[in-house]
Amino acid sequence: MFTGIVEELGEVTAVDKLGDASRFRLRGPLVTEGAKHGDSIAVNGVCLTVVDLGDGEFTADVMAETLNRSGLGALEAGSRVNLERPMAVGGRLGGHIVQGHVDGTGRIVERTESEHWEIVKISLPAHLTRYVVEKGSITVDGVSLTVVDAGPDYFTISLIPTTLALTTLGIKEPGDPVNLEVDVIAKYVERLLAATASDPEEPAK
Repeated sequence: MFTGIVEELGEVTAVDKLGDASRFRLRGPLVTEGAKHGDSIAVNGVCLTVVDLGDGEFTADVMAETLNRSGLGALEAGSRVNLERPMAVGGRLGGHIVQGHVDGTGRIVERTESEHWEIVKISLPAHLTRYVVEKGSITVDGVSLTVVDAGPDYFTISLIPTTLALTTLGIKEPGDPVNLEVDVIAKYVERLLAATASDPEEPAK
């Protein structure tokens, strides 16, 4: 479980292609501090398992399912990435509930600079539009953000200087892909309502 509050701007140091999978080596001295084999670390919002550690770096194996559903397949040596360790039990929930299970990918459409912040417009896949609402939460490349405007095939977010400086969202350009994770609570509610509507009424006793 994560919160979408990025802890460190890391870097991919190596990518080994293994057929329909890849092995990533990533540098993140902060997130690897105290980490051990089998721990989870979110990379651009994707929950990955640590398989090796050393010198402030960690290795993670990424299977075809993850490569197909996220933008991790486009990463290469030198790519910057957002890193976050799992939320500690009893800690503050600074963002919102994030699982690290990417629902789809969008692309940066445009960026509009203001004096103290920046508005970013991102394309939204059709199957995710019903989960995105104005003032709701969404995770973009692992960053917990508030939706400013929810359109039919896009949404906008407002980025403060801290987010621009400390995450990859400050260096993404129009056309670049981003990983998207919608609010899991909305998905559960939808599923439960659908099940309730399709269940036959209980027979009278």
